[in-house]
Amino acid sequence: MKRLLLAFAALGTFTGAAQAQSSVTLYGIVDAGYVYANNIGGSKLYEATGGALQADRWGLRGTEDLGGGLKAVFVLENGFSVFTGKLSQGGDEFGRQAYVGLSNQFGTVTVGRQYDSVVDYTGTLEVGAQWATYLGAHPGDLDNMNNTLRANNSIKFTSSNYSGIKFGGLYSLGGVAGQFNRNQIFSGGVGYVQGPLRLDAAYLNVKNPNYSFFGNNSTSSATGSNMTGSTVYSGYASAKTQQVIAAGGAYTFGAATVGATYSNTQFKDLGQTGLTGATGQTTAGSAKFHNAELNFKYQLTPALLLGAAYDYTKGYGVNDAKYHQGILGADYFVSTRTDFYVDAVYQHASGTDSTGHTAVADINGLSPSSTSNQVAAVVGIRHKF
Repeated sequence: MKRLLLAFAALGTFTGAAQAQSSVTLYGIVDAGYVYANNIGGSKLYEATGGALQADRWGLRGTEDLGGGLKAVFVLENGFSVFTGKLSQGGDEFGRQAYVGLSNQFGTVTVGRQYDSVVDYTGTLEVGAQWATYLGAHPGDLDNMNNTLRANNSIKFTSSNYSGIKFGGLYSLGGVAGQFNRNQIFSGGVGYVQGPLRLDAAYLNVKNPNYSFFGNNSTSSATGSNMTGSTVYSGYASAKTQQVIAAGGAYTFGAATVGATYSNTQFKDLGQTGLTGATGQTTAGSAKFHNAELNFKYQLTPALLLGAAYDYTKGYGVNDAKYHQGILGADYFVSTRTDFYVDAVYQHASGTDSTGHTAVADINGLSPSSTSNQVAAVVGIRHKF
């Protein structure tokens, strides 16, 4: 009996030591609200919406100390709808993120389904990722700054912080036999933070974006168009390459922060992917967009944040669509984990859109207006755990 008790005591000591060297954290966000839009195909809209300020999610994050400064890390993150309970990201169980890797004093290497460098570096400078909800994202989120899309089959490096400088890159294997470049994704970025100043830049290149980027969920089409979310880009599913160059910065003085972003998005070599039969597809040339955003936020009190922003999108190449967008918002924190928010967005469109028709207003996350103008507002509550 003594031997048995000693064995259990030794086992308990070993288990405690192992637990001290590793950890697993359950975390998540529950965000619920209501949207009003003055024109969706000619009619008013009143709609419940989940994840307006931040997408609903739960996840597991873990680390294990392997000794010598080396750690194993992992993240499994699920997206869902708070109003229906359905899985997001096309029904994938861990559609937001799923990766494992190693970390040391120089940085972290991970493999799995991950965010690209535009999201990691310039994305959080856009107001849609701050206080303006997905309605305030750039039209159609065409530059992915609002993190609509992920990269499957990817290898990613993120550096440690070197006197305020961080950098990294991602490469996603296409996985098509005999066609090494097909469906591949690569990106890189760099960021600098020093005192009140922040600067970021990133590059993203996606081969066959209709399948590798927009169509990388379990319910995606293997032959048809997966780029149906917005008239801003839905006519460009036949593009051979999508390229994004993005930069941004912010400066904080006192309770105020002024920020700006710029992106150039190109859908190159239209008609080169073999996509046929998709309605409204442009099949020659390249579509290009400039996007510039100027934003401002003010911490009126420790609990109340006010924000305003203007965004301008200009198409060129095979289209000449223009989108002017203004956003106002407020975010009130009743605790460090719970806040209430309200935002309003106005968009005006002109020119010819990706489908070859007269451009209509098409605020991100909504269906298009029947006219050149669209107004939307959202009110909601967010809780983090």
